[in-house]
Amino acid sequence: MNRLIALDMLRGYALVCIMLDHMPVSPSRKLTLANFSVFDAAELFVLLSGFLVGIVWQSVERKDGLRAAQWRFARRSFEVWRALVLGGIVMALLSAGLLAIGMEHTAVWNQYAIWILDNPLGYVGTLATMWLQPNLLDVLAVYVILLASAPLLVPLLRRFPLSFAAGSLALWWFAPVLNPLIPNHNKGGLLFNPFGWQMLFYTGVAMGLFRAQVMPLLLRHSRLLTVLAWGMFLFGASIIIALKFGDAALPVRDALKLVYGQIDKWPLDGTRYLAILAASWLVAVPLARVMERLASTRLGVGLQEIGRGGLWSFIACVLLSIVADAFQMNPPGQGLWRKLAVDLWAVVALWWLAAIWMAHGAPWQKARKARRAAGAPG
Repeated sequence: MNRLIALDMLRGYALVCIMLDHMPVSPSRKLTLANFSVFDAAELFVLLSGFLVGIVWQSVERKDGLRAAQWRFARRSFEVWRALVLGGIVMALLSAGLLAIGMEHTAVWNQYAIWILDNPLGYVGTLATMWLQPNLLDVLAVYVILLASAPLLVPLLRRFPLSFAAGSLALWWFAPVLNPLIPNHNKGGLLFNPFGWQMLFYTGVAMGLFRAQVMPLLLRHSRLLTVLAWGMFLFGASIIIALKFGDAALPVRDALKLVYGQIDKWPLDGTRYLAILAASWLVAVPLARVMERLASTRLGVGLQEIGRGGLWSFIACVLLSIVADAFQMNPPGQGLWRKLAVDLWAVVALWWLAAIWMAHGAPWQKARKARRAAGAPG
């Protein structure tokens, strides 16, 4: 199986889910990942991003050396930071424009539209220092931190994998205590706690780095691991399904809670972490052929293009969620079919924007590729 094709498809699926989940009155959000698993598209996106980091790091280091790999991801961290700042500016201006023409929306906090007009320099400054992480873009803040740590930590992971895993687990354990120490407008620290989410990200990095060595060992116990993975995934699904039944399923919910304790997305609780790992095993091993067939369909190819769009696709999905939310809320009282039409438009628009980016890209990226092709330093 071409795992990268399936990976791109899953990243695209994660971005579509993120977009729909951020549209409060969207009927299609009832079909996203969060409705049938205890984790959601954020975990999927971060794990897959870590996996890509591991793959790319290994390839760059093998070809050009350690320093080249470190520089590659230091630069990538800057690119994500730049996307956070520029995306936050465009998002606030878009929100302000929609409000100016009477298009109310709730996908994004309207206060950003006020700040960008009343105090543009102050707003940009809070974005640039990451003192403020606007909702819809807040996951990029933790991604900046994780990528900035990669040049230092990935070499340690490669050399001391077991010690690194122990340290990562300890950091995750104390994440709720450490996060408030980060200077931030929110006294509780970043919404996506970097001390917790680092464990998921570096788990993905380790998968990318060590898959050739580890997978043959795991495949010797594939039946047992598959049974355990299905059990963990179904356990997480049962939690979500029981919540949807409300008070009627209260005894079931209380019984399940005795096992998992408390679920908290922001520091990344253990139940969500184990559930996404279980799902990754199911996708990579027992469902590998299914994923291959899905990736080859027209829908799968479209999702691949969205996934390969990277940061561009992420920013596009955020902006489209705001516009689509405004269309679904105005005028009020719209019927199901009209809202579904907006959902369809948003998904097609995201694919179209990703396809344009794949065809043309950014001028500086094209120039960099041309220099590499010519053998010049990039």
